[in-house]
Amino acid sequence: MASATEDVLSDRVAIVTGGGSGIGRAIAIRFAQAGARVGVLDIALDPAEATADAIRTGKGTAEAVICDVTRMDEVNGAFALVQERLGALDVLVNSAGVSHIGTVESTDDADFDRIFDVNVKGVFHCLKAGVRAMKDRGGVILNIASVASTVGIPDRFAYSASKGAVLTMTYSVARDYIDSKIRCNSVAPARVHTPFVDGYLKTNYPGREAEMFEELSRTQPIGRMGRPDEIAALALFLCSDEAAFITGTNFPIDGGFLTLKG
Repeated sequence: MASATEDVLSDRVAIVTGGGSGIGRAIAIRFAQAGARVGVLDIALDPAEATADAIRTGKGTAEAVICDVTRMDEVNGAFALVQERLGALDVLVNSAGVSHIGTVESTDDADFDRIFDVNVKGVFHCLKAGVRAMKDRGGVILNIASVASTVGIPDRFAYSASKGAVLTMTYSVARDYIDSKIRCNSVAPARVHTPFVDGYLKTNYPGREAEMFEELSRTQPIGRMGRPDEIAALALFLCSDEAAFITGTNFPIDGGFLTLKG
């Protein structure tokens, strides 16, 4: 697998949605270390700027752009701005997403619509803009799915449904645009230690955060949560020429969750 010190994305332009925090931030920084010029898209400008500043501190090139992926007009504007400033798009990573805790009974219409607006419609909008940008010259698209795309996880009704859609959109784009030399894959992380996890523990288990963190970590057969930089390492490989023979595939990165659990 490619290391961050190799210029495997040299002279490539990448857009990473949700690049202001968590997995998206780790991917944006890792891609810049590998030579890419990175458009960091996020719904909030300050986190996007923080990621871009970290990239520039490491002598990389980045452009922070505010973008609500649920709005097609904002996506089109953000993609156009990145390409105007950094060059034609080569790589797209759809990392922007939100989570939700709940069963079918406890999920209301507003919860369901919010999850699908971001996780499904948002990916749809970015896929549309990305394919349009790459169709005449080829490129690579990587979607961030989840282990919840393929197995039942308690209290994740809407989230699981949305990530299942991300997975099947991945297959569809890979099939439809293989002749346009666009590769499209997805990765399916299990639980990764991101700011969402910390916020969830603080909200639901005040005073017991450390205890519950360890309990959640033990739900992974490997005995810990994943790290964003580990997801970024796999993303770098899949978006590099080293993975030129890979398309239409979903890659679990889950500490054994899918195959060793139980």
